[in-house]
Order: sequence, then structure tokens, then C-alpha cells
Amino acid sequence: MATPKITINRAPVLTLWGTVVAERLGYDHDTALTLGKAVAGLNAQSKARRWGIVEVSPAQREERKPRGQEPGKPLMITILGRPVPVMSAEHGVRATVKGQPIDPASVTRYLRQKFGPALAEVQSAMEALTQAYSPDTLAAQAYALYEQFRPDIPEGQKGWGAAGHLDLDAIRALAD
Repeated sequence: MATPKITINRAPVLTLWGTVVAERLGYDHDTALTLGKAVAGLNAQSKARRWGIVEVSPAQREERKPRGQEPGKPLMITILGRPVPVMSAEHGVRATVKGQPIDPASVTRYLRQKFGPALAEVQSAMEALTQAYSPDTLAAQAYALYEQFRPDIPEGQKGWGAAGHLDLDAIRALAD
């Protein structure tokens, strides 16, 4: 029997969506996992700054630049309309946090923990949605699609970290 609604925070939903979109755009699974995690983290940082929860100093901005790249020219991959810093790592391209590559295995553990037994079903619904669009159209509209199915939570700071309902039927309807 289907689980049409799941109660979950937005961050893991955006992480999974970013991963699924990156795979549809041609990135290997491990690279896609790191891109999904990075875009969700960058989104959270932007909201925290906008709401005044945190401030970013010039030193912190400098820390976020990828290490090992030519100064002034970090490698970036755009996912969900957001440029994500990346680097070449031992096993391929990885998104970075504070100049360090994200471990794809840690993202897998995070997604399994947050979605639990619903992970496969949610991922399948998201994959069907990405298949409904050409890669170029998906690249341009991926974040707007996310905004149509993301969990409903209160606006502003009171929604920070709050769980909402993720409606799988809404994701499936967008694919039709």
C-alpha cells in the first residue's frame, strides 16, 4: 500500500531531490549525492542569514571557497539554480563544504535515517518526475518543481527545522 504523505523536514527532501535531479542531468550517483547535500546546506545557510539566525563573516566566506583550485576560479556546478563548489577527489567529482569533499556514504546514511522505509518510494516518485522533463528543461525548472511539492511548514523562523507533510501524490501528479 502506498504512503501518500510523509512527515519530514525540508532539508532531506531537498537533498534527495537535488540528488535525483543531478543524476538525471548525467552525474554519477556518488557525485549526485554530494551535490544534493551541498545544495540543501547552501539553501539552509541562505535562509539562516536572511532571517538573522546567523551572520557570515568575511573569514567564513573565504572558508567556503573550494581548496586546491586556481585562486579566483573555483569549480562550480549549478544544481537547482544554485552554484555549488566542487573539487576533484580520489573517486571523482565531489561537492565541498568548507573546502572539503562531502562523503557520499554519509549522505546515503542521512537520507536513510531521515526517510526511513519510505526512502525508496519517495525516490521513485522523484525519479519519475525527473523523467517527465528533458534534462535542459529540468535544469531550468527543478527548483520551481521542488517548491510545488516540498513539505508545507510555517513561514520564517518558526518554520526553521519544522517537519511538514510531503505528499507523494503531489509529486506523482507533477510527473503526469
